[in-house]
Amino acid sequence: MSDDSYCTIGDATTPPRADGPPYAECVLCREPTEYPESYKGITLCPVCEWQEAQRTACSG
Repeated sequence: MSDDSYCTIGDATTPPRADGPPYAECVLCREPTEYPESYKGITLCPVCEWQEAQRTACSG
């Protein structure tokens, strides 16, 4: 018997947006993010998210 109701991740690359406070802290700089505090997983603020995207983007 499999119960997947505990899994709240729809898209593993993007956490759900919060409707309002409390917000989760960024795992890199500890600033508030746009994601709910209840989200389990890696959360990045908009600045760190953009910087991470720049680091991982294809340069060619």
